[in-house]
Amino acid sequence: MTTTLTIDPTNTAQAEAWDGREGGYWATHADRFDAALAGYQPAFQAAAGIEADHRVLDVGCGTGLTTRAAARAAPAGTALGIDLSSRMIDVARARAAADGLANASFARADAQVHPFATGGFDAVVSRTGAMFFGRPDAAFANLARALRPGGRLTLLTWQAAAVNEWFVTFVRDLAGQPPPPSPAGQPGPFSLSDPDHVHTLLEGAGFVDVALDGVAEPEVYGRDADEAHAFVLGLLGWLLEGLTPDEADRRSETLRATLRAHAGPDGVVLGSAAWLVTARRAP
Repeated sequence: MTTTLTIDPTNTAQAEAWDGREGGYWATHADRFDAALAGYQPAFQAAAGIEADHRVLDVGCGTGLTTRAAARAAPAGTALGIDLSSRMIDVARARAAADGLANASFARADAQVHPFATGGFDAVVSRTGAMFFGRPDAAFANLARALRPGGRLTLLTWQAAAVNEWFVTFVRDLAGQPPPPSPAGQPGPFSLSDPDHVHTLLEGAGFVDVALDGVAEPEVYGRDADEAHAFVLGLLGWLLEGLTPDEADRRSETLRATLRAHAGPDGVVLGSAAWLVTARRAP
């Protein structure tokens, strides 16, 4: 890995967000974010098919849970996690060191343009981290180049917003209306929600055997409604900006009431749906 950081101009806004307040919030609340996605991890890990000597690249690794899992699955190989967030990379390094994973490493890098060694990886994985590229066609072409021929790509991406209860609920309560359709072609959590688009994108980038399997898991946002309320407001409180104090309080309490209604013995649970995407680099 080179020490020179290059950010593609189309990813500048994402870099500012993830290396700023947004990434800082994820770093501070790493355990809560990992807990929310925990239900997807077994299927994601199994689909990745990581072998003992594999060289694995984890794109959008965040605080490194998936990188550490890859490092454990490849004790005779390596796992490199990359992300745009310095704060999350710092957490990832510390946690890998605490776990004694000498074969796990991390770097701040833009996967869309980073000069990876051609064919330098046996597997590329990304758990909800591949939806934010400014030029996804260029990004996936770069990742295909980084894979050896026949190497495996495994992604977890959200299905459409309408079937993700967590998103619809939070936006409805805080914004006061249902979420608008996601802008076509724009980076964001639902940019890879259309299977036809994913097929076209990956096949155009040099992948074959593209498959999408629908998976659905409950997401836990806190142990109780108050904990979940504080967590969600910290993440999405910007939706209340510009409102009068009374209106902001009203919407905040609407969210709290919704979270209480979803609280149970397993915590505050809302539904989610994702695609488990797999593909291989063309031989």
